[in-house]
Amino acid sequence: LPQKNFYTSRNSRGTQEFIAMASKPRLHYFEGRGRMETIRWLLAAAGVEFEEQFIQSKEDLVKLKTDGSLMFQQVPMVEIDGMKMVQTRAILNYIAAKYNLCGKDLKENALMDMYVESIMDLNEMILLHPMKPADAKESDLALIIERATTRYFPVFEKVLKDHGQNYLVGNKFSRADVQLFEVILMMEELKPDVLSKFPLLKAYQGRISNIPTIKKFLQPGSQRKPPIDEKKLAEAIKIFR
Repeated sequence: LPQKNFYTSRNSRGTQEFIAMASKPRLHYFEGRGRMETIRWLLAAAGVEFEEQFIQSKEDLVKLKTDGSLMFQQVPMVEIDGMKMVQTRAILNYIAAKYNLCGKDLKENALMDMYVESIMDLNEMILLHPMKPADAKESDLALIIERATTRYFPVFEKVLKDHGQNYLVGNKFSRADVQLFEVILMMEELKPDVLSKFPLLKAYQGRISNIPTIKKFLQPGSQRKPPIDEKKLAEAIKIFR
């Protein structure tokens, strides 16, 4: 039956809820990585198609703020299942739970939360690096590399060594794997040989890159965004400041 005929068999409220649940998530952000990129990664890893509504001017942002779309006057914002979700972690938690990228119990989820929070700490350092003053960029890059190679990556190398499994938690592909894989790629953009002393992480990276949904997102033409350049950074500053 045509879509419109199928919907007419439902009451008005039910129809609206069905449409909201069936439609693709819509992501509202500027056309760059920022705090939306991990959300893109998680949706892509789950095999979920999504649409993007790019914020291209301060006027676009003001419109979202004034029409009530942004609970705290901030983006990222994701329209999903009839909600207009804000706050990056809340969005990621919802996507992970909805698409079975969480742990099987409370302890696995607690472990996953610890891993993910550390990954997001490193991600945030990388995210803010292009905004550092020119005379601070070299020292900031050195700090990022130092943190990655002495604080974060050694932990994940040890995790993989200790349990001998393919994935970080519960031997099951999860949001922790998606987010660690993303931040490894981000670090390799800054220092290509960053995994040279972490052979298990290097092998792990290879395994994750061959998961079909991940492999698809890595292909040219996907909705994955490149590292921000000076032009995009200037556009973002103009919109958000």
